[in-house]
Amino acid sequence: MKTLTEIEARVLGALIEKELTTPEYYPLSLNALVNACNQKSNREPVMNLDDTAVSDAMRALEKEGLAGRADNMDSRVTKYEHRLQEQFNFDRRETAVLCELLLRGPQTPGELRSRASRMHEFEEIGQVQAALQRLMQREPPIVKILPRQPGTKESRYAQLLSNDASATEAQTHAAEPLSETRVPATDRITRLEAEVAELRQQLAEMKTQLETFRKQFE
Repeated sequence: MKTLTEIEARVLGALIEKELTTPEYYPLSLNALVNACNQKSNREPVMNLDDTAVSDAMRALEKEGLAGRADNMDSRVTKYEHRLQEQFNFDRRETAVLCELLLRGPQTPGELRSRASRMHEFEEIGQVQAALQRLMQREPPIVKILPRQPGTKESRYAQLLSNDASATEAQTHAAEPLSETRVPATDRITRLEAEVAELRQQLAEMKTQLETFRKQFE
């Protein structure tokens, strides 16, 4: 899969967001998609795209199997949808986290928990960290952790579908060079917390399955 441009990432993120937040208005017409890409809230940076730019991005996304025209027999207006689920089979938590990273760039787990809550309610920070960990463990990885910026306590995470992450990482390395072998202790703790949250989730699912199995014999 090719690396997405900044505009393609914005179009994909906008489609994902609208499906999760306003499913009654999804799929989106071209006009609605342009407005979604250009809205001033929940976007970084704010863009001013026209129909041509969004249409070109849609064609590129369609070639990659990430989005395309929706089958809509009830409307004469062409509408568009993302096809992230067909490509990656994400759960809702992973989808919400990735959507925020596409729309607003690198963020900390705390920022992601707050901002992604409109798409999925995260009860604790560990659920965000677990989703990030699963995205990082994909082959190839969908998300990566960035070196901490000077004066910050939390590391940020960036999506790897577009070239935005490479530019951000280059800026971070220029500000705070790190040796290849030195990994901040906070990053190791974050990864461990994510693994613990993942194990807890799996244990809870196993308990639910066991309880269902027991009820069959009562």
